[in-house]
Amino acid sequence: MKNKTIWPELKFDELKPTLDTLHQWIQIVGKIRLKTMPWQNHSWHTTLYITSSGFSTYGIPYQGRIFQIDFNFKKHELLISCSNKETINMKLKSRTVSDFYDELFEKLKLTGIDIKIHDRPNEIEPAIPFKENTIQKEYDPEQANKLWITMLKINEVFHQFRSKFIGKASPVHLFWGAFDLAVTRFSGNNAPLHQGGMPNIPLEVMQEAYSKEVSSAGFWPGSEDFPYPIFYSYAYPSQENFAKQKVLPEKAFYNQEMGEFILKYEDVRNSDQPENILYDFLQSTYEAAAITSNWDRENLELK
Repeated sequence: MKNKTIWPELKFDELKPTLDTLHQWIQIVGKIRLKTMPWQNHSWHTTLYITSSGFSTYGIPYQGRIFQIDFNFKKHELLISCSNKETINMKLKSRTVSDFYDELFEKLKLTGIDIKIHDRPNEIEPAIPFKENTIQKEYDPEQANKLWITMLKINEVFHQFRSKFIGKASPVHLFWGAFDLAVTRFSGNNAPLHQGGMPNIPLEVMQEAYSKEVSSAGFWPGSEDFPYPIFYSYAYPSQENFAKQKVLPEKAFYNQEMGEFILKYEDVRNSDQPENILYDFLQSTYEAAAITSNWDRENLELK
């Protein structure tokens, strides 16, 4: 029987203009969280989270108060709430990155929050300063809503997968650098020094992020060079036989260039049981990493 849970159809060519704009906007909001939160290992303090209405910073301590910034993809608003002020909102609509940046920081000041961020995006080329960016400006409410609902469904499966691991594991969180929703498991072993390579990311940040041995999986909505949404799973460090492991479902494959297993979102969406298919991908690719890297599974996995 066809699963009654409908996963949205994502067509990259229709999603791309809104995705490009949103990617810039979430970087701005993410950098506000980065600037104000105490450091957590592997940059966990910088991420956003999936909520019942969109994306959120969750509560950020600030000078004896807490503030929070939320993208609402039901009402298409950005909400700035603070423990000692009334909530202020901004319309999410077609507007330049520059316009979004200026209004957001103006409204933050009205709330008594004075923050300065590094004003260029990370993991994006070219890294145009937000204040000067008049290129990305499209916002289609329907596409934004579809992307959020997709991540909402994925978020649930990722949380279920995370619960089966009793070793160190990351939260399920949205990294604004690459715009990917991810969850990571750690073996407890140190990893070799990472060589970096991501655009506009300091080498020391990459090296701290990958200072420990990991198996990481996520969802990525795609790019111009890779124009379809995917699920991915990789190991760092990756053993030579990792790519040769049998994983599920049959439509999953290893991409040599990216160095990770890939499963197209459409193959999950079109299956009879998308949640089960996605879980199988997460579990089997984790096992590929754990087996080939000799993880201590007896003490890391829930019995």
